[in-house]
Amino acid sequence: MSNQDFLDNIYNVKDGEAMRAAYDQWADRYDSDITQNQYRTPARIAAALARHLEDKQAPILDFACGTGLSGQALHDAGFTCIDGVDLSEKMLSKALAKGVYRSLTPCTAQAPMDAVTLEHRAITAAGAIGAGAAPMHCLSMAIDHLPSGGLLCVSLNDHTLEDPRYEALIADAVANGTVEVLESEQGEHLPEINLGARVYVIRKR
Repeated sequence: MSNQDFLDNIYNVKDGEAMRAAYDQWADRYDSDITQNQYRTPARIAAALARHLEDKQAPILDFACGTGLSGQALHDAGFTCIDGVDLSEKMLSKALAKGVYRSLTPCTAQAPMDAVTLEHRAITAAGAIGAGAAPMHCLSMAIDHLPSGGLLCVSLNDHTLEDPRYEALIADAVANGTVEVLESEQGEHLPEINLGARVYVIRKR
């Protein structure tokens, strides 16, 4: 299977077990495949979080961390206390080799946020929620699991933004006073295939 096949097929995976199997199969080639397409989102997420979280020693949960490209970007931005969680244990083994995580924990599709604790000052989700990734309810769960003042830094790619319910969920949380949006920026996700993403920084009230 070519790298383009993996990128195309992942957007058609629907349930958690199929998602885990797909990413397990992709694990050995994921970093090379995704970087060939100029993957920009981890660095964008890390830079956005750094603009709003001055304490670089604050515990961060890297949700659906995959092979650790997102954790590496956070580490490169100066963050030193990063925990990762992912559905695919094969992806987690790749993340472990990068040496940037305090802990790495497998999760299930039924309980994706079990690793989040009130210790975590921020949750990052780089290319991790939406089309080809975790389902929409994980966005609500991430907000629910944050402590007051905690930050969610999440990207929504162009495929995901075609479904207005994702941004409506954020707008509803703002309207009911649960969160405030500190930043919302459209930019590059996988420029080699002309795919963009919007990066949000959201603070829990």
